[in-house]
Amino acid sequence: MYLTQQTDYAMRVLIYAAVNDGVLVNIGTIAEAYKISKSHLMKVVTALVKGGFLISVRGKGGGLRLAKSAEEIRVGDVVRLIEPMQIAECFGSNNQCVITPHCRLADVLHGGLRIFLQHLDGFTLADLINRPTSQMLQETHIAINAAGKH
Repeated sequence: MYLTQQTDYAMRVLIYAAVNDGVLVNIGTIAEAYKISKSHLMKVVTALVKGGFLISVRGKGGGLRLAKSAEEIRVGDVVRLIEPMQIAECFGSNNQCVITPHCRLADVLHGGLRIFLQHLDGFTLADLINRPTSQMLQETHIAINAAGKH
């Protein structure tokens, strides 16, 4: 199974927000910290806000923060939000496959997908944060803000 770059970016945004818990962070700072395009993050952040993982505070001094604790955010839930989960044509609404009514492949793939997501559901955002990651991202956040870039 292949996860898109958007899922990777979504997890990075959430990790960044979790590490800087209690501090509003902005997309520009996150993009700078990870050396990725700000425009790439915009769509991902919009989805995370709509999905209830982030809260967006508008206006001067605004930014983003987690909508719930890192212990409450399951990796599988983030993947479900961002990924289309259509690993074969028969998973989608435009299914044109003529053998669908008799095919066993869909059941096999659904089972694999279910097990994959069940495994991811066993991990929370908090499980992804260790001391070196936390320290590096906090130091990066401080350095970017001290430079006055964002």
